[in-house]
Amino acid sequence: MKKISTPVVLILFKRPELTRKVIESISKVQPRHLYVIADGPREDCPDEKAHCDEARAIVEEIDWDCEIFKNYSDKNLGCQQRIYSGLNWVFDQVESAIILEDDCLAHPSFFPFCEELLQMYEDDERIAAISGNNFQFGRERTENSYYFSRYPHCWGWATWRRAWSHCDITMDSWPVVRQKKYLSSVFSNSRSIQYWTSKFQNTYEKKIDSWAFPWALSCWLQSELTILPSKNLVANIGFGADGTHHRSQKTPFANIPALPIEFPLKHPRFVVRNSQADAFTQAHQFGLLSRIWRKIRASLNI
Repeated sequence: MKKISTPVVLILFKRPELTRKVIESISKVQPRHLYVIADGPREDCPDEKAHCDEARAIVEEIDWDCEIFKNYSDKNLGCQQRIYSGLNWVFDQVESAIILEDDCLAHPSFFPFCEELLQMYEDDERIAAISGNNFQFGRERTENSYYFSRYPHCWGWATWRRAWSHCDITMDSWPVVRQKKYLSSVFSNSRSIQYWTSKFQNTYEKKIDSWAFPWALSCWLQSELTILPSKNLVANIGFGADGTHHRSQKTPFANIPALPIEFPLKHPRFVVRNSQADAFTQAHQFGLLSRIWRKIRASLNI
């Protein structure tokens, strides 16, 4: 696997074992520039500082030739503010970047996949991001290397300064969006609208500490699409008791294998959203079927 020139961002917190695995995966493509964002320990978790320090210490072990830029917080900012402020810091310095959190283990082909498409769609404002995730569970949605989706999956992804600048982390626009029922222009299904209205409202009221929901809303308000690969390129290995948002391993989304993608990439002729794939995602990841499936798996202890 050849080296890449695109900057890579690593977001870490308190999981040194996972951090080491992710850095090992990054080392296979040896990016020239690595930006590291780290949150600080929580005051009510006395053991957390040692784990944070241990995770940061692993960064010092990097031995390939690269410049390392660090943005470490002494205090805990929380998931939303730490990632938002950290990515603002990154995109103040670079035009585009590949982004991994400390539980996102990428196949080496993920990096050149992102690099090629970052260059190809650099000036195409219809595209907000490139993801390494495919949650179709073996269903083939295209004969090409990727397709276009409304969902900005972010367990390993890449984007540009131009797209990230639209992210409204405070969700100041949400009351107007809710009042004007703008989500009806994104979804035709009332249950989907209800689901996302609930998520956005809870995030707006700070009941959910998430940067990903404001980012998704910002993408939809700009009518932007995300590129999703035909195969899953990044495994989320962070499901468990010490996860921030995903504490249960009783989900089909935990540890989906990261597979290789073939080069040269096969590019679609048209920039058209794959509505069939998106309908499956809404039903199985964000809709009623996803909740039923989680309950079944929990009851069966699988």
